Amino acid sequence: MARRIFLVVLDSAGIGALPDAAEYGDEGSNTLGNIAAVRGCLKVPNLARLGLSRLVDLPGYDRSTTPAGAYGRMAEKSCGKDTTTGHWELMGIILTRPFPTYPHGFPPEVIEAFEQRIGRQVLGNKPASGTVVIEELGQEHMATGFPIVYTSADSVFQIAAHEEVIPVEQLYEMCRIAREILVGEHAVGRVIARPFVGQPGHFVRTERRHDFSLKPPGPTALDYLAGTGLDVIAVGKINDIFVGQGITASRPTADNREGMAVILELVKEDFKGLAFANLVDFDMKYGHRNDVEGYARALEEFDEFLPRLMDSMKSEDILVITADHGCDPTTASTDHSREYVPVLVYGGGIRAGVDIGTRETFADLGVTVAELLGVKAEGLPGLSFAPLIRR
Repeated sequence: MARRIFLVVLDSAGIGALPDAAEYGDEGSNTLGNIAAVRGCLKVPNLARLGLSRLVDLPGYDRSTTPAGAYGRMAEKSCGKDTTTGHWELMGIILTRPFPTYPHGFPPEVIEAFEQRIGRQVLGNKPASGTVVIEELGQEHMATGFPIVYTSADSVFQIAAHEEVIPVEQLYEMCRIAREILVGEHAVGRVIARPFVGQPGHFVRTERRHDFSLKPPGPTALDYLAGTGLDVIAVGKINDIFVGQGITASRPTADNREGMAVILELVKEDFKGLAFANLVDFDMKYGHRNDVEGYARALEEFDEFLPRLMDSMKSEDILVITADHGCDPTTASTDHSREYVPVLVYGGGIRAGVDIGTRETFADLGVTVAELLGVKAEGLPGLSFAPLIRR
C-alpha cells in the first residue's frame, strides 16, 4: 500500500485524437505527438523512460526499452473537453452533457442580471482571446470603469479588469456575483477573474487570476480519501476546480515553476495521502497561443525536474503523471482538443514495463489512486488498474 501519491496533471498534454474528435472539430489533433514532429527533437528522456515513448512517437527515443514504470492512455467518456470536465472525470464524475458554451456571447437575461447586480455596464460580451480583447477594449475600460466580459470555445465567463480601475478583490466579488447568476441552463464550468495592469498598447495580465468553478455534483475520489482521514493537498488550481470539496489543504501557484517547487517541498513534508497538482502553463501560456516552441520548452523543463522529484521520493511513494484534455498548438485552432491522455505510474511497489492499455474513462484513475492508498471508493465509476501495476 502506498503512503503518498503525487498526482501531476500536465494541463492539456493530450496524446492523440479520440474517435469522436471530429464531432468537436479536433480531427488530427495530437498535442504531444505533433509538437514532437514539428520540433524534430523534443528532449524529454525522463518522460520517455517512464513510458511516454510507448504512447506517442518521440523521434530519437527507442520504443523497445522497457519503461521504468507502468504506462497507458485514457479516453474521456464525459461530453466536453474543458478543464473542469477533465479533472472531474479523473476523480470520478462523468458528465452526460457538456457545460454550456456561448459562441455568440451571453444572452440578455444573463448580462442584464449581471449589470444590475454590479451597478454598471459591461464591455465586450463575445468570444475572444484574452490578450486581444484587453488590447481592444482596455482603454475604454479605463475611461468608463466598465468590466470586460468575454468567453471562449470553453464554458467560461471571463471578467477582465485593470487592477487600478477595479481592485482585485472587487473583481473577485463580481465573479462571485456572476457565479450566483450562472446556474441552471447557464451553469458554465468556470467564472474566471482576469486582472491586468499597464497602459494602452502595453497591457499585461497579472498572476492574480482566480477561477470560480461549479461545485461537483456528487462525491469524488477526493471525498473518499479525505473522509478516511488522509491528506488531500491541492497544488495550483486544483482547489478552484473542485471548489474545495474533498481538499484538506491548498497550495495555490502562479505558474509551472512555482508548482514544481511546491511539489518538491511536499516531498520533504510528513503527510499521508494525495498531493494533487495541476501545471497550467502548457495550456494557458502555450497551447491556447499556438506557441509550439514555448510548449516544447515547458515540457523539457518539466522533464529536467523529474529526476529531482523521483530521487526525493520515499520507498512508499508513487508518482502519477497524466493530463485533462489536449490543446494542440500545431493546429489552426486555439481551443482545447478532444484527445486521449497519458497515464504514467512510477514508484515503490509499481511494476516496471506494465502496459495498462487504453482505459475507457479517465475515472479509472480516481479509483486506482484510492485503491493504491488503501481506500475503497465504492459507488464511483471507473475500473481500478491497481491490480495490474502492483508488485
